[in-house]
Amino acid sequence: MADSSVPYAIEFENLTKVYDMGEEKVHALRGVTLNIRKGEFWAIMGSSGSGKSTLLQVLGCLDRPTSGIYRLNGQNVSQLDDNRLSDIRLAHIGFVFQSFNLIPQLTVEENIALPLFYQGVSESLCRERAAHFAKIVGLEERLFHRPSQLSGGQQQRAAIARALVTDPVVVLADEPTGNLDTATSIEIMQLFRKMHQRGKTIVMVTHEPDIAAWTEHRIVMRDGLIHEMS
Repeated sequence: MADSSVPYAIEFENLTKVYDMGEEKVHALRGVTLNIRKGEFWAIMGSSGSGKSTLLQVLGCLDRPTSGIYRLNGQNVSQLDDNRLSDIRLAHIGFVFQSFNLIPQLTVEENIALPLFYQGVSESLCRERAAHFAKIVGLEERLFHRPSQLSGGQQQRAAIARALVTDPVVVLADEPTGNLDTATSIEIMQLFRKMHQRGKTIVMVTHEPDIAAWTEHRIVMRDGLIHEMS
């Protein structure tokens, strides 16, 4: 849960990431500095190999930077071990993926409540919060359906509810409209905007300018650096 005394959700200071590929070193990030205030809505753009995917991996505590500092909600998470990074992801980050990543065997209610289950929240509270967030995304009548019984847009709505259910510091969306048609993409972006208007911090990776246009701020990555910012 967010610490209201900290103004920034995300702070990067001279972040680098170098991958050892045998005898070659790949510099995926070359010194990225960025501050994102709580409640802001950002898009990260860039071509393949620009560094945007690596930046998202670090942002989501799925990887550590080679050097530099990453603070999430004021906490330096740059060099935490795997167990601590896992705890940080579960407590502070909500993920929305292009392919939805719902568990086929679980109902909508169970999929939404899954992060709470892993946090050890009681079954009754899991059900209560799942129902609350299902209603927010317009799935209150689909709680006991399984993903195969939902449209692509409904599956993504369930994924957004799952990302929000723990009240994370930041929601990370990786090409969230990539598998959706134009009309459904607009519906999903309207939902993201609604979440943003309610004060949620959202960072979205996209290669589509019309999708990025829904956000408040945009950065374009090139060769491991922030090439443009608006």
